[in-house]
Amino acid sequence: MIVRYWQPFEEIDTLRRQFDRAFGDLVTGNDAVTWTPAIRLVESANHYTLTAQLAGVNPDAIDIHVTRESVAISGDRPAVEVAEAETLLYDNHRYGTFRRVVNLSEAVQNEAVTAEYTNGLLVLTLPKVEEVRNKVVKINLGQLQSDESTVESADTEG
Repeated sequence: MIVRYWQPFEEIDTLRRQFDRAFGDLVTGNDAVTWTPAIRLVESANHYTLTAQLAGVNPDAIDIHVTRESVAISGDRPAVEVAEAETLLYDNHRYGTFRRVVNLSEAVQNEAVTAEYTNGLLVLTLPKVEEVRNKVVKINLGQLQSDESTVESADTEG
């Protein structure tokens, strides 16, 4: 007997790809976002490192906006033209405008962000705000326990 485990997310992804192949891109328009780049966000004690895969995008076509709480990356990847003598048989590449917004859990120093673009990878280093990095919270458990006993004794009196 062969045991096969059900992979619902793989089946949903397969179904999505089949719909994409069957219907193509139905979204048209000048401002429509036509693809979304893959990203990776890594947090360390002092900074975040955000990596975006932007293969085929000219660095001059990338627009990066960093606030204290988020990063927005947008731009355009132009379609590659096919010569008249050639016939395009299949094209699974995504072209056109893109926009990706990433919310950050801690504030960053948006004036001190550094960017590097090499071989289609955009790497942003986002240093955290100084007071966030050194933030230490002390919790006194003894005080919490004595407050709870006071509340319990007040409830029993009435």
